[in-house]
Amino acid sequence: MWLLMLEAGTALFLLVFIVWWTMFYGRNPNTPPLQEKITPPQKKDEQAPD
Repeated sequence: MWLLMLEAGTALFLLVFIVWWTMFYGRNPNTPPLQEKITPPQKKDEQAPD
């Protein structure tokens, strides 16, 4: 009986841990992005003169 309780407790712990881990996974929306926004290349006639 104690083995079943140990197994159920372990499964419950893993479930709660996985939910907690995924709930706080990801970047904070207030932090700046890692990369600058990529702008499309300009056409030859729109480039600034050298």
